Amino acid sequence: MADRTEQFGAREGTEGIVRCDACPVLCRIRPGRAGACHRYANEGGRLVRTDPLVLLTRTVEAAEPVVPFLEGAEEWAGELAPREQVFVTAIGAGTTYPDYKPAPFIVSARHEGVDTVTVVTEGIFSYCGLKAKIDTDRHLGPEAAPVRHEGEQIGHVTTAEYGSQMLSLGGVRHLTGGSKREGQVTCAALLALCRKEAIEVEIEGGARLVLQAGAAPIVNGVRESRMRVGCGSAAIGIFAQQWHGHVDEVVVLDDHITGVLTEHQAGKCLGMRPSGLRVRGRRSTPGRYFQVAHPGAGWGGTDITDPLSVIEGFDPKQAWPGMRVLMTSTTGEDALWFELDEALRPVPRPMPEAVARTVARIGENCEPAMTSILFMAGAGGSLRAGVTENPILLTRRVQQGEVRVTMGGAPCYLWPGGGITIMADVLRIPDNAFGHVPTPALVAPIEFTMRADLYAALGGHVEHALPLAELLARHAAESESAPWPAANPWPEAPR
Repeated sequence: MADRTEQFGAREGTEGIVRCDACPVLCRIRPGRAGACHRYANEGGRLVRTDPLVLLTRTVEAAEPVVPFLEGAEEWAGELAPREQVFVTAIGAGTTYPDYKPAPFIVSARHEGVDTVTVVTEGIFSYCGLKAKIDTDRHLGPEAAPVRHEGEQIGHVTTAEYGSQMLSLGGVRHLTGGSKREGQVTCAALLALCRKEAIEVEIEGGARLVLQAGAAPIVNGVRESRMRVGCGSAAIGIFAQQWHGHVDEVVVLDDHITGVLTEHQAGKCLGMRPSGLRVRGRRSTPGRYFQVAHPGAGWGGTDITDPLSVIEGFDPKQAWPGMRVLMTSTTGEDALWFELDEALRPVPRPMPEAVARTVARIGENCEPAMTSILFMAGAGGSLRAGVTENPILLTRRVQQGEVRVTMGGAPCYLWPGGGITIMADVLRIPDNAFGHVPTPALVAPIEFTMRADLYAALGGHVEHALPLAELLARHAAESESAPWPAANPWPEAPR
């Protein structure tokens, strides 16, 4: 554990109690005990960090080392190979609340001939939340319906996207704007999801869900397997050519847009004969129907379990005995084959092999259902003072793309507009990167990487910059190395 007394703590009284000012709680920690967040502890009257500083390394093929080592640093016992490239993440770096102090680590290095600075700190985020993308056709709940965890509202249902249902979780109003328990439950739920753990939520008027980043969602106890190939109309367009000659009509049942092949432009381009099949719902354009059924957990995200119930009838002027009809869902998980008898009544029949192959092809074109969790936070507040004495200069350079923002080395999407509002995929952020403080708020790593000359021009705390090699030597005992995630781009300074 690392001694952080100089930067964060202050000794109080004669009992060896240390006050931690790494967050607004200002814990008074007795010897041998940890603070409320379990991230700082009192070790013999010294405030120490309980988590190691995480260094990410990758091997480079350059003829000369990319990481500059100071004279004598080659004797450092850490044994980092000279051709390894090192990025100092903010994971385990600590915070500098109330941020009038420089960031815990300001690291100077040289990368591909460019002098760079990376400012490393753990941000305390009350203004933060998660966007959950859930790949499913199942109806999860009405838009804007409350999402609850352990009885407390932690978010709401937002817009459905193409093949996915979206939830907005957390945010400052749930963390601090409601009851104390609501804030605690919200914080715990967000932290678990950020740590790639599973939680169960219930949507008011809708489904029970088990959510976990990178795992298939579980809806009402059933694990989803497929993300739909597209809406009913899109499925018609994709597979019309493969159905041609094997079917006389196809209905692809979908909560949003149900497709009918012979009416659809794809069927007309193939010269298919009108079938006279009439489906319920509101006709949009030829072969495309809205509101065929209510949302639900049945076929194609509807409440339909008997697909024949959506058929209003057959026009005797167009339909004929023996007419072959395929009905399928947008994932191919549900399908029915029937033929019309002499009275134009649908009679279920065994599905021909050629048609069964097309239904299997629908499934083949569905991607695996997955839950995606994106962490979103506003970083335009006081933590900027740990970077520079004039925070607006940092904000503007971030917005102009001259400063790269990462979270544990993972790339961030910067929202346009004012401030520094960032979003990152938790699966791309290293494990154990998130923590919490009981205000309540989440603690997350954030790094700002830029050219050294730009950092000086921003009014950065240049006098606190520590050469990378010196940092590696000085903090070897309190850090740990992990391999660089191959899927993440290296966060070099923008030029």
